[in-house]
Amino acid sequence: MPSSAPLRVLVTGAAGQIGYAVVLQIAKGDVFGNDQPIVLVLLDIPPLAAALEGVKLELQDCALPTLHGVEAVTDEAAGFKDIDYAFLIGAMPRKEGMERKDLLAANVRIFKSQGQALANHSKPTVKVLVVGNPANTNALVAAKYAAGKIPEQNFSAMTRLDHNRAAAQIALKVGVPVGNVKNVTIWGNHSSTQFPDASHAKVVKDGNEIDAISAINDNSWVQGDFISTVQKRGGVIIEKRKLSSAMSAAKAACDHMRDWHFGTPSGQHVSMAIVSDGSYGVPKGLVYSFPVTVDGSSKQWKIVQGLKIDDFAQSKLNATTKELEEERDDALAACEESKQ
Repeated sequence: MPSSAPLRVLVTGAAGQIGYAVVLQIAKGDVFGNDQPIVLVLLDIPPLAAALEGVKLELQDCALPTLHGVEAVTDEAAGFKDIDYAFLIGAMPRKEGMERKDLLAANVRIFKSQGQALANHSKPTVKVLVVGNPANTNALVAAKYAAGKIPEQNFSAMTRLDHNRAAAQIALKVGVPVGNVKNVTIWGNHSSTQFPDASHAKVVKDGNEIDAISAINDNSWVQGDFISTVQKRGGVIIEKRKLSSAMSAAKAACDHMRDWHFGTPSGQHVSMAIVSDGSYGVPKGLVYSFPVTVDGSSKQWKIVQGLKIDDFAQSKLNATTKELEEERDDALAACEESKQ
């Protein structure tokens, strides 16, 4: 039976598709362990209060021994109070005819407010995962407005879905279970400019661990269809389902936070979008996806250093960096406009 003090875990957008898919995984121990009590705090906008209450009732009906409480709230101050972990899923979706700049401006207001709420109400040790798109830049804005109270290294944006997609594509290509693939990397933005990189990955095949490039043995696929398939996967799923990829996004968010909580396995790295320290020539301050390891004791991530970046890879890193710089500049301009 659970014995430690409960963790307060916030899920924003909890009445939405991804929120609905993620809360059960958190509540039943997939993220923080089967012996860790959880108090789930569900936050959404006031028009969704009734749906949010329905999610709360369902969670109670699951009769989970790890779930010590569920709070359904529509007020940020209540939602962010004393939380240990935050899954920031709720965001303004892009609507038909909406320009990227308009979407950024709408989300700046949301994540500026949430950054301030984190600073004012949450524990200074809180770990914050931004899922709502544009995730990298939303995380940058939230971190900016929580600065001084919450360290910037406590913020990350989710590229784990892309990481999982990349590992799955390699596994399918080579003909092995996905558990036999490790150390793929997603560089840059969670967008169509991201760079899924197989060049440092390893594959276990026929009992032997070999580099993924040798196992794949198809360089045109590595530099072509592999990259485009991962980049465009979300759009393909929307086309097929007529809905976004909620199940796989929720699973990826849980994977991301589990590794942040427990640490990454020895000899393995994962992809997290975190505030750049200048590694690999990425401008400091950008929220950029890197290969990272996480120490389970300190719960601190560390960028994997010394990976070889060839000319092809560098061109991809440059392209996604350029997009992130443009997003940052638009977002910060919208922050200034929102003061007026």
